[in-house]
Amino acid sequence: MGSFYEKLVRPALFRLDPEQAHELSVDALALLARLPPLCRLAEAWHRRGTAAARPVEVLGLRFPNAVGLAAGYDKDARAWPAVAALGFGHVEIGTVTARRQPGNDRPRAFRYPREEAVINRMGFNNEGAEAVAARLARQPGPGQRRIPLGINLGKSKAAPLDQAVEDYLASFRLLAGLADYLVLNVSSPNTPGLRQLQDGDRLRELLGAVTAANRARAAVPGQAPKPLLLKIAPDLTFPQIDAVLATIAEFGLDGLIATNTTLARPGPFAAVSEAGGLSGAPLRRRSTEVINYLARATQGRLPIIGSGGIMDAESAAEKLDAGATLVQVYTGLIYRGPGLAAALARALVDRQRG
Repeated sequence: MGSFYEKLVRPALFRLDPEQAHELSVDALALLARLPPLCRLAEAWHRRGTAAARPVEVLGLRFPNAVGLAAGYDKDARAWPAVAALGFGHVEIGTVTARRQPGNDRPRAFRYPREEAVINRMGFNNEGAEAVAARLARQPGPGQRRIPLGINLGKSKAAPLDQAVEDYLASFRLLAGLADYLVLNVSSPNTPGLRQLQDGDRLRELLGAVTAANRARAAVPGQAPKPLLLKIAPDLTFPQIDAVLATIAEFGLDGLIATNTTLARPGPFAAVSEAGGLSGAPLRRRSTEVINYLARATQGRLPIIGSGGIMDAESAAEKLDAGATLVQVYTGLIYRGPGLAAALARALVDRQRG
């Protein structure tokens, strides 16, 4: 899988700063997005061998396959129209915040090739909800897209915790009508205090306000509530997860994304001093444990999007076997290249047949 990329392209990209390499790849996909005929040719090529795939019907949406691109790659909705050309079945943009913000100081992304891992402390760098909404308004909208588009919402760094609810609502109001589904990100380790929103009363206040705003869309002609998911951290204990599940059941959320990056430093990372969230292969085991726990605790009734350490077909299938309905990749792309999504989708078709 991805031998041309791994032998020739990746070494060249890895000579660049990680963020420079990321920006270069986003620029390339943004250029491809402006060439729809070429996008369709690339999509047809990457979907070879997946014609027998059973689309995944969940969240009231139809996903051509189970493999999605996680939030964090296309923060400002520049490249996503070309993502289907790589064989993905859905894409999630963002994280988007109500206010434009530059993120944390550079350098803020670090590769660990031997472990197929990344540590990042990006800090939700993005153009802000208003700018992203304006860009999405010029692109294909819900019902016109090749694949479903999720929008991941986070808290602006400048908004104190006691103003977090209104901050999320500001983004929700601007972006809900442009999304196929929405995600509340309360689990990034790189915005001070953000993970406190996973706790008790703070989570109840946030979910109560956003679900109320979502239901209110039904009263407006031409609008409807959107599927709403919560993205959680892998560092929660099982009792903490139980508390989160009780809260989302109270407010009727539609699903979960498990998981975000981790603050844990397993194995060789014990001696690594870089702050930020760890992703990639070292996260695989813990994210699968969380998915399995969620699936058992909810008896499979709550859709779960599994993310964390998916580098190949085996690790993708592991997430589905643990109880995920869909999976998402990001760090895997860095190490395995743009052919990863199509390869995973083909492997999962073979798994369906088996």
